[in-house]
Amino acid sequence: MTKQRLGRSGRTRRAFLAGVGVSASVLAGCSADSGRSGGDGDGGGGDAGKNGVDGPTGTGTTGREGVSPSGNGGTRMESSGSTADSITVFHAGSLAPPMEAAGARFEERTGIRVNREAQGSVASTRKITQQGRSADVLGVADYRLLRDGVLPAFGGWYSIFAANELTIAYTADSTGASEVGPGNWWEVLTREDVRFAHSDPAADPNGYRSVMAMMLGAMDFRGRSLYGEDVYDALREQELVPADTETALLGQLRAGALDYAFEYASIRATEDVRTVDLQPRVDLSREGSEFARFYENAAVEAGGNTYVGAPIAYGITVPSVANAPEAGRRFVEFVLGEAGDRITDETGFTPIDPAIVPRSARQATPEAILEVAEPRRSLGSLALDVGHRPPTHRSATTNTPARTPWDLLP
Repeated sequence: MTKQRLGRSGRTRRAFLAGVGVSASVLAGCSADSGRSGGDGDGGGGDAGKNGVDGPTGTGTTGREGVSPSGNGGTRMESSGSTADSITVFHAGSLAPPMEAAGARFEERTGIRVNREAQGSVASTRKITQQGRSADVLGVADYRLLRDGVLPAFGGWYSIFAANELTIAYTADSTGASEVGPGNWWEVLTREDVRFAHSDPAADPNGYRSVMAMMLGAMDFRGRSLYGEDVYDALREQELVPADTETALLGQLRAGALDYAFEYASIRATEDVRTVDLQPRVDLSREGSEFARFYENAAVEAGGNTYVGAPIAYGITVPSVANAPEAGRRFVEFVLGEAGDRITDETGFTPIDPAIVPRSARQATPEAILEVAEPRRSLGSLALDVGHRPPTHRSATTNTPARTPWDLLP
């Protein structure tokens, strides 16, 4: 049965941001957007809210509205001695909706202006590790870019704060729009008259995750695969890679240049496009050990690195090269707090509540962050400690041992 869905509650990104108080001038200054879904089992998921990467149990603590832990809970965050009047935030394109809304709220509370640069997470990270640029906050769509690429040379700690999942976006005018669904998306995408795309795997986690999803569909899970190797080969032959980030594909989708695009499911909350619920075996949403071990079977080589499949988890940090580290820390504290959680949820992501910091980096983590985040060694199947390296895999694309991933340092 064909399953078609419009953006959650029928709201566009502009309507949501206007609803949380973002001015028209702020709306006009942002160019990146993003992805959400749910459901259990191995069929297409429903829109049940949480996407299968469950946050640990726990309760909130003081300071969760972005107020300094010693603050009195007023409407403005207390000054922590920082004289910075602005901060620079590098972030994944998919994080544009929550970062835009959080930036507006943070500026309203503190008077500190938030300047954002949205790009693919790999490219955003390399601005710091390879291009010599500085940022006060770095937010990425794959926390391992922080764990293995930023720490310890360019930072001492990070936090996991949100989860997501893959989906396929399309419009009412897309070829096959009346037929496509969870049970046949691969058949529709491999038709000769269909144009589908994903972002650049060398620049953006959505790109290498899209390739992983196609790989995983051809692999046996619980004794069966979604399709054979011939279909996987056809998908790879027909794929287009016209942009660095998945958010840049949305304009091409609406303009009719593309029929389908791999996106993050959080776009359902902020974009007026239709989406296909992908099976949990391929949508990278489940942190349980059975799914996580299966995801690890997919390895993608891109840009000199090998990326290994894992559940989708977003990370954030204050790099050691920050010009305004205290103001950056206050912004991260706000994002991890209750107000930030609400924004994260309303823009289609699954908040990790409380947020998580690696136990191995506890001593380097600011006390204010520890008021809103829990030190742990793992989140489900996800290893958090700095210095962790995944097991050696055989690359699904080259059949050679996969190199250690995330080597983003010069």
